[in-house]
Amino acid sequence: MLPPVCILAGGLGTRLGERVRDTPKPLLEVAGEPFLNHQLRLLARHSARKVVLCLGYLGEQIERAIGPERFGIRIAYSHDGPEPLGTLGAIRRALPILDERFLVLYGDSYLCVDYAAATGAWQRSRLPAMMTVFRNEGRWDVSNARFDSQRVVAYDKRAPSADMRWIDYGLGGLSVDALGVIGSEVTDLAELYRTLAARGQLFGFEAHERFYEIGTPESLAETSAFLAARSQRQCMHDAPRPAP
Repeated sequence: MLPPVCILAGGLGTRLGERVRDTPKPLLEVAGEPFLNHQLRLLARHSARKVVLCLGYLGEQIERAIGPERFGIRIAYSHDGPEPLGTLGAIRRALPILDERFLVLYGDSYLCVDYAAATGAWQRSRLPAMMTVFRNEGRWDVSNARFDSQRVVAYDKRAPSADMRWIDYGLGGLSVDALGVIGSEVTDLAELYRTLAARGQLFGFEAHERFYEIGTPESLAETSAFLAARSQRQCMHDAPRPAP
């Protein structure tokens, strides 16, 4: 069973334009149903039992649509309130309903990775945080990480260096202690990861299948086609193998 999964689903989705004027990004139709359903179904296949949805823009719509349980997963909700809290701020607000260690997933990503294996490897590392990484070489987006096969030794989302060959895959892991390495005034999760990498405290787990996401009209169409074409077995390793 996985630790709780915190899904960051509060963004405005501005790159999607009119599509998100009245519909929050996690509820956009992808391959015939809300994208969030695809995420939750995938997590259920990987033995997730609790998800915490961090909501902002049109978050009430998401809570009404999904409810307290989906695919055998208990769903809890944490709302930003009147002002956006940022990714790290949203996590801090949700801490009372998370465990001491939890996974973090972006609300617009569909990730073909072995969640149990990643969690197990992170636990054995005894490091306070984890980032899954993919050897990107600039193919799917701008590479932003250096990885030495055990740890992410450098990460910079805003100003990546030319020697970075890896990319933040979109699944992370945090302990409550990890949040203490940066001040409460910092509200961007990427800044926490950058600091942890510089301190040698960010475990890295390599993913081998490319990521899918719905942040732009082009990636939305691509992800919808992928999920529609492979509706029964979206990822190469489905069902997941047990963590070693």
